[in-house]
Amino acid sequence: MQIAAKAKEASRKTATLTTELKNLALWQIADELEQNKSLIFEANQKDLTTAKPLLETGDITKSVFNRLKLDENKMRDMIHGVKDVADLADPVGKVLLKRELDNGLLLQKVSCPIGVIGIIFEARPDVIVQISSLAIKSANAVILKGGKEAVNTNKTLLSVINSALQKIDGFPAATIQQVFTRDDVNDMLKCDRHIDLIIPRGGNRLVQFIKENTKIPVLGHAAGVCHIFIDESANPEMATKIVIDAKTQYPSACNAVETLLIHKRFKEMEKLLTALRSAGITLIDNPGDWSFEYGDPTLAFKIVNDIDEAIEHINRYGSGHTDAVVTENAANADKFMNEVDSSGVYHNVSTRFADGFRYGFGAEVGISTNKTHARGPVGLEGLTIYKYKLIGNGHIVAEYMDGTKSFHHRDLKI
Repeated sequence: MQIAAKAKEASRKTATLTTELKNLALWQIADELEQNKSLIFEANQKDLTTAKPLLETGDITKSVFNRLKLDENKMRDMIHGVKDVADLADPVGKVLLKRELDNGLLLQKVSCPIGVIGIIFEARPDVIVQISSLAIKSANAVILKGGKEAVNTNKTLLSVINSALQKIDGFPAATIQQVFTRDDVNDMLKCDRHIDLIIPRGGNRLVQFIKENTKIPVLGHAAGVCHIFIDESANPEMATKIVIDAKTQYPSACNAVETLLIHKRFKEMEKLLTALRSAGITLIDNPGDWSFEYGDPTLAFKIVNDIDEAIEHINRYGSGHTDAVVTENAANADKFMNEVDSSGVYHNVSTRFADGFRYGFGAEVGISTNKTHARGPVGLEGLTIYKYKLIGNGHIVAEYMDGTKSFHHRDLKI
């Protein structure tokens, strides 16, 4: 795949860019997004017009349609996100370990870019801007494949981004590229010589397909089945406020709550359920599948005997994304946060906080439920890896094997 080969070549050049040049590129992108808002909205309207009949026939869901739409608020957040990434510390070239193995033999562990990242996502055009800004700051090259529902918006956004990058003297061409077809995706998945990491952002079927059809490492989450457990001691008003926010603020988000677990001795149970229904939430007390991600104002709920049953339920049916407990019992809060095996575990807050922007990462390429180098919202740090640099003066292993020399392994201040 020629695009992948070009991206690999670009990634070697981006790895040497200065912080100043990367930040200059990001500020230029933010300015041009602002200047071209009307053009971007026009392209997005074309996509919405095309998608509306698909929504009416059920070929796409309401949640997909909502994610597709760009408005002033989303545009404002995108532009702020780019500027926030520019303001963050450069994640590349950080010395993570400095150790003197022997006199004159110095080992350093230094952060570096991953290389080429393939991003496959569904109808979320704001992803283009988020990922492009993170890739630039972390000195990675990216190949983007968005959903066909957002093709006009995606093309326009990338055109604006690359127009900005072309104005930055010394910025490598082919750092941010885009593909469009299913055949392109199949080709990407075969490019293990050129692409270093694949990050899918979409539903379970998309993620599973990618994992089963590539040798390239895959980073992401297959589903967002998030839980909130209302403990016996929970503050009723706080519990109501948190659950309503986690379900209704943006129901189609992957960090929206899908299952509510309530302690059987929570005294305000009926009042809580009544308030949830009044907020427009449809409650289901006996779903056929406790692992289902609704993506709409539907909320499954279950009465549990104690916190142990709640934890067991979450670890069994959850997706390892984000789960929260509402409780005034500090011991129970600690128990929940230590024993629930998810990338985000919260106490007395909405699950909707699981987001790179809200974490202060500037933006994110996605939420990872993996247990590898990155977990949770993946921002700049998650797009870097590290290398070991060893500096000596003619040192050889034989002298340490025959006892002529010995290691003293002394850690130095970074």
